[in-house]
Amino acid sequence: MTITSDTSDSASAVGPVPGSDASDAASRPGSGRADFLRFLGTKLAAAAVSFVIVLGIGFVIFQLMPSDPVQTMTRGRPTSDAQMAHLRQTLGLDQPVWERFLHFVNDIVHLDLGRSWQYQQSVSSLIGERVGPTLLLMGTATAISVVVGLWLGVRSGWRHGSLFDKITSSAALTFWSVPTYWLGMILLIWLSVGLDLFPSGGMSDPSLGATGFGHVLDVARHMVLPCLTMVLVVFAQYVSIMRSSIIDELGSPYLLTARAKGLVDDAVRRKHAVPNALLPSVTVIFLHLGTMVGGAITVETVFSWPGLGSLTIEALKVPDIPVLQGTFIIFSASVILMNLLADVLYRFLDPRVRVR
Repeated sequence: MTITSDTSDSASAVGPVPGSDASDAASRPGSGRADFLRFLGTKLAAAAVSFVIVLGIGFVIFQLMPSDPVQTMTRGRPTSDAQMAHLRQTLGLDQPVWERFLHFVNDIVHLDLGRSWQYQQSVSSLIGERVGPTLLLMGTATAISVVVGLWLGVRSGWRHGSLFDKITSSAALTFWSVPTYWLGMILLIWLSVGLDLFPSGGMSDPSLGATGFGHVLDVARHMVLPCLTMVLVVFAQYVSIMRSSIIDELGSPYLLTARAKGLVDDAVRRKHAVPNALLPSVTVIFLHLGTMVGGAITVETVFSWPGLGSLTIEALKVPDIPVLQGTFIIFSASVILMNLLADVLYRFLDPRVRVR
């Protein structure tokens, strides 16, 4: 019995037995591609289902809003009951909810986000005008946060328990706990109103009439405070996650083997520990990219940045239902898309996922 057990253990350690199902699956041509296509199809189907559910939830939420858009739009203007009834009919507010939902789904299928009640132009064009500033702000803040956060996380985790680690971890936890809008207002009062170092809001100063490189510098100067607010909040998450991953890798046998081979400490960290510890951080980065687009609402409102966040706040005041639904779809789609990309990327980065 013991000999049989040892033989089977040795065989399993060497690999799949020739002729077995595992060996056939591993040697079958194109099996890896078929597995990936099956995996991708499953994820795409799950993303599609999630998007459909989000559409339904979004429609219901905005239709149940207690405000009357017609009364808000005609406030302060002499308007007769007949005119208000005609306006409701023009906006489709006199239709039953189920009929409005069918029109909504039909418009989405035809890639039509409707027409804004407030601006009297297509929602798609409004979003197209505002998505650039949002991507510029969020993209810059994300890039800086990733570089700074991962670098500090690696250094902090590699020397955990040191003074550097204690200071970095404390700062990360503090900024992670601070509400974004509160931090933005503090920076606004301190650096703009108090010290007059940076503009208080907007994306540029029209009175300067700057063009070319001068305009780029003007936009960069206006972007400092909102970008700094996002960086201080976001980088803390990457510090904490990367630090934890590095600490988990410190006791791994492969690091002991690398040191035994005579590699210097810096090379062990850079070539062995960091690549393995990056896996959770990469996933978090992609997941966070989706939520940052929606998270722009707070920062853009505080600093009057003309992006999707400001557009959403302006639409809430009416309420402009088509615009709210359009921005809701964009925010939700970005989260779903980044979740999908994170799953696919993680499959390429971690071989353990491919064999499951």
